[in-house]
Amino acid sequence: MSMLLLITDDLHRGRRLARDLGMFATCQIYNLYDDAGPPKGASLIVSDIDGLHSEALVLLRRALDHSRGEGVPYLFLVHGNAARAEAQAQILGATDTLAANAVARLIAAKLSTMAEGNPVPMAAQRQAVRARLFLTDTLFSGLAITPDIADTGTDLIVEAVQETSVHDWVLAVQRFDDVTHQHCLLVAGLAVAFSSALGLGPNARHHLAKAALLHDVGKTKIPTAILNKPGRLDEAELAVMRTHPAEGYAMLAGGGFDASLLAVVRSHHEMLDGSGYPDKLRGDQIPDLIRLVTISDIYAALIERRPYKAPMDPAKAYSILQGMVGRLDADLLRAFQPVTYTQSRLATGDEGRFVA
Repeated sequence: MSMLLLITDDLHRGRRLARDLGMFATCQIYNLYDDAGPPKGASLIVSDIDGLHSEALVLLRRALDHSRGEGVPYLFLVHGNAARAEAQAQILGATDTLAANAVARLIAAKLSTMAEGNPVPMAAQRQAVRARLFLTDTLFSGLAITPDIADTGTDLIVEAVQETSVHDWVLAVQRFDDVTHQHCLLVAGLAVAFSSALGLGPNARHHLAKAALLHDVGKTKIPTAILNKPGRLDEAELAVMRTHPAEGYAMLAGGGFDASLLAVVRSHHEMLDGSGYPDKLRGDQIPDLIRLVTISDIYAALIERRPYKAPMDPAKAYSILQGMVGRLDADLLRAFQPVTYTQSRLATGDEGRFVA
């Protein structure tokens, strides 16, 4: 009989979470500030600590050292600053992280996946956290974005995907709760893998990955309430969201970026049949670089984890892309298929709605 150990600094909140996670035969709730040590023998451990200051961090490490057996999965629920929490989770040796305010079914699904065993190599985790901190400190800091800064971020992602795999990169990035950070890193990593499938050389690979990394910078101008809304956007919100390509173009224009990269930022939501936005481009008006990023963009939106959905099965995501032939380039879609094969071990989930 499996036992879930829930370590919390609020017993009332812990009991409520335990009831919501009724999929487990037993659930032991341990108060972080209890003088007695936590029970041993857990097959899964969850920490739900709202006030993880230095004293609480020491107590949590002590509790984990006492109760966590070798190979026991540990889920760290994130409160507050996500980047800081990711660093704390790394220090504590967490198997995975998830936002504490995620709905119970997503927490339960995450625990089920962990129990079945779906480890992310530590090297991939470290590289993903490093890339995320780069995004926080540069692209999403409000400071001016320069070609040199973009090159540095692109090099981080190219190196990470080449040294591990796009599969491990996706699994590592899916741990992040910030939707925009997760999406930009996923699209850039998929673009690196796509470049390999196409047989592109180092310079072309770097250029594609750089365009993919920057494609959504305009979302820094979109209100977070819209970006992180846990449900379908209404018409007014969707209209605001659809300003991000033009906003991103305006941010980078005149900053030393070449015209082809700026075109990706502005036009990655254009479709071959003219149904896209913001300029209703069609056919030959849409260069290959834009077509490549658009495919990576939509696929990433389908397979990524969002507050309202689990990641979609890769095969199902690719079948949706195939259903978009006529709007997407059929030849490039065929070339993208090997990238999806590397995702075959990803967890399945509901497709939900997506806004790339």
